Amino acid sequence: MAAFEYKAIDRRGRQQKGLMEADTARQVRQQLRDNGLMPTDVREVAEQSGQPGFRRARGFSSSELALFTRQLATLLRSGLPLEEALSAVAEQTESKKVKRTTLGVRASVLEGHTLAHALAAFPGAFSTLYLATVEAGEHSGHLDLILERLADYVESRQQMQQKIVLASFYPAILSLVAVLVVVLLLTFVVPQVVDVFSSIDQELPALTRGMIATSDFLRAQWWLLLGGIAALALGWSLLKRREAFRFRVDAARLRLPLIGRLARGLNTARFTRTLSILTGSGVPMLDALKICEQVVSNLPMREAITHATRRVREGESISKSLAASGLFPPIAVHLIASGEQSGKLDEMLDRAAVHQEREVETLVAGLMGVFEPLLILTMGGFVLMIVLAILLPIFELNTLVQ
Repeated sequence: MAAFEYKAIDRRGRQQKGLMEADTARQVRQQLRDNGLMPTDVREVAEQSGQPGFRRARGFSSSELALFTRQLATLLRSGLPLEEALSAVAEQTESKKVKRTTLGVRASVLEGHTLAHALAAFPGAFSTLYLATVEAGEHSGHLDLILERLADYVESRQQMQQKIVLASFYPAILSLVAVLVVVLLLTFVVPQVVDVFSSIDQELPALTRGMIATSDFLRAQWWLLLGGIAALALGWSLLKRREAFRFRVDAARLRLPLIGRLARGLNTARFTRTLSILTGSGVPMLDALKICEQVVSNLPMREAITHATRRVREGESISKSLAASGLFPPIAVHLIASGEQSGKLDEMLDRAAVHQEREVETLVAGLMGVFEPLLILTMGGFVLMIVLAILLPIFELNTLVQ
C-alpha cells in the first residue's frame, strides 16, 4: 500500500486536496468518485527522481523533526509495530508536509524496505546523520532507544539555535531603530532647521557644513546609496559561493578575539554532539567522522576533521589527530582523550558537547552585553553631533549680537 496526493473537484466546483493510502492510483480515483469527487490529479508521494509523481519535498523545520522523532520513539518504545507507529504519527500531525512525508515512509516500509531506506527517499527532510543513526539502530535491534537519543540530539540543537536567535533579536531591532532615527533626523528634521541659517552671510562651522552636505546627499542621492549597498550585498553573495574565499573568511573569523571563540565553540559543540550520538549508536568511527564533517560549517575546522579522519585510518587516536590542527579547544581534546583511554568515548564526547554549548551561551550573552551599550553610545554620539551642528551657528549668532 502506498500514499498518494490527490486534487479533486467537489460538487460545488471547489478544488479539494488531500492524502490517501491505496494500492494503486486507480484505486484512489475510484475512492474519490465514490465520495462524490472528480479527481484531476493523483500522484504517489515520492521524492526521488525517476519515481512516479516526482516532487521535491521541503525539509522539516527543527521543531517538526524533533516532534516527529520523539513521537516515533515513544510509540515504538510502547511496543507498537513500526507501520502502525508511522500511521499514528501521520494522524497526529497538523503539518501537511510532515503527514505527506510520514505516509510516504510508511508506504515504503509496507513494501518491505527498512526504515532507513524509506527515510532516504526524502533527503530534504532527513540528513545523512539521521539516516546513519536510524540504520545503526535497526542493525542493533534497539531502534526505539536510538530514536530517543536522536530526538534528544535534535531538541538540543533546536534549543541552541533558539537561544542564539533570541539573544541576537533585540540587538538587531535596536540597530535598525538606531539607523532609522539617524536617517530621519538627517533627511527631515535637519533641513527644516538649517533653512533658518540660509539668510546668514557669515560662514557656518565645519560641523554644520558637513551635516548639511550629508543631509543633501541623503535626500538627493538616496537611490545611489541603496544601489551601492545592494551591489555590495550581491558581490559578497557571489564571493561567498567560492570555496577558497569562504575558507579565507572562516579562517579570519577564527582569529578574531571573541568571534573566533564563538565560532570555534559552536562548531566543536556540533562535532562532539554528533560524534557522540553516532558512536553511541554503533556507527563505525571512520563513517561517523565523515558524517561529522557535514555538520561543521567552518571550512578550516572541516578540513581539520578530514585530515584527522586520515590519521585515524592510519591508526592514530582521535584526540591526537584533532589536536594536531590546533583549532579545537583543549578541554574538548582532553575529554576525548579521556574517553578513548577509559572506553567511554560517547559519554565523554557528550560532556565535551555540553561544556562547549554552555561556553557558547556565555559568549553570546557576553557579546550581547557589550554590543547593546556600545550601540546606544554610538547612536547617542551621532545624535550629539547633529545637535551640536545645529547649536554652534546659534552660539555664534549670539556672540555677534553681543
